[in-house]
Amino acid sequence: MTQHFPTRQLRFFLTAPSPCPYLPERYERKVFAHLPLSDGANVNDSLTQVGFRRSQNIAYRPACEACTACVSARIPAADYVFSRSERKVLARNDDLERHLVEAEATIEQFDLLRRYLGVRHAEGGMAEMTWPDYVAMVEDTAVRTHIIEYRTRSRDGGPGDLVACVLVDLMGDGLSLVYSFYDPTLRRRSLGSFVILDHVIQACLTSLPYVYLGYWVRGSEKMDYKVRFSPIELLRPEGWTLGAARDFQAGTDPA
Repeated sequence: MTQHFPTRQLRFFLTAPSPCPYLPERYERKVFAHLPLSDGANVNDSLTQVGFRRSQNIAYRPACEACTACVSARIPAADYVFSRSERKVLARNDDLERHLVEAEATIEQFDLLRRYLGVRHAEGGMAEMTWPDYVAMVEDTAVRTHIIEYRTRSRDGGPGDLVACVLVDLMGDGLSLVYSFYDPTLRRRSLGSFVILDHVIQACLTSLPYVYLGYWVRGSEKMDYKVRFSPIELLRPEGWTLGAARDFQAGTDPA
């Protein structure tokens, strides 16, 4: 598919080298552009399809000089067949209610994010995120985006406990999971996997072909979960390539 976007509106910049957050003793660089306010949604769609990722009003992709470990990943929703273990994850979370809300930050969401970062990413770059940082992450955008809140069912008719959130971009060909976080104490629920599986279901229900997962980083254990979903597509020089987890983790080309 040929992509069309107004390149004359975009100016691309290259960051200086900085320590890679995923692979030790390596340095990362990124190429990025500011999304135009007038046509940000369509530009974001086109850039995502060629390997960019959105953060607020910036689209970026890795541009490392000696490393190609970061690869865009997406799930083809219509062809996805849930494994036995994935069906169990869905069943364990069948008591949760999903709520689509506007991309407006709340203190309740931020408190959940802080608990998540403190346990799962205490050494990461987001660990010191402040309330204004979170507001900007959620609200500073010109694309079609929203938040999905997952809550326990309430017995008194009010809102249940918030256990997971995901910021989602609605694209022309799918759902892009910008960032998700959840209660790190509820390990048995496998909430990280559940959020992705639930969005595969939602993509199918809305006739959207893909769920975009961002970057898989070969060699990074904390990113390997992305290629455990099968089938999955990775963006290679020749285009999006369909394969199974064992192909990509082993470093072989899918047949």
